[in-house]
Amino acid sequence: MSACTQPQKKSNSKNTKDRSRSLEYVRSVSFLSTSGDTLSTVEVAVADEDSERNQGLMDIRNLPQSKGMLFIFEETQPRSFWMANTPLPLDIIFVNADKEIVRIHHNTQPFSEKNFSSGEPAKYVVETNAGYCVSHDIQEGMKVSF
Repeated sequence: MSACTQPQKKSNSKNTKDRSRSLEYVRSVSFLSTSGDTLSTVEVAVADEDSERNQGLMDIRNLPQSKGMLFIFEETQPRSFWMANTPLPLDIIFVNADKEIVRIHHNTQPFSEKNFSSGEPAKYVVETNAGYCVSHDIQEGMKVSF
């Protein structure tokens, strides 16, 4: 399992709801149509180390429009995320090593411990505000670039 958070330890949700942190958006991820045209672009914080991936968007209370997080993993394998300690509804986009979207979970429920799996091997995951994929017509089978 990986972030939004990993289900390694349960934390006291009362304490979690009182915390907040901010992100530094350092990279862009573009979503491409099947013909290769850019549909939309988000500025992302990058989580490419275990500690960053485990924390994900936990305790982020405000995610501006067209912002998100890019998770980068060393290996391509089936992935599973959950929303525990994450106060915002998100779209979770699983992407394979060829940068093709293999699974989208729309409008995930904040603070949920439900597992959202990639279903297929994934090397990257992009998280955006809930509704982003629907409003920009982003679908499984499309590609991303970054």
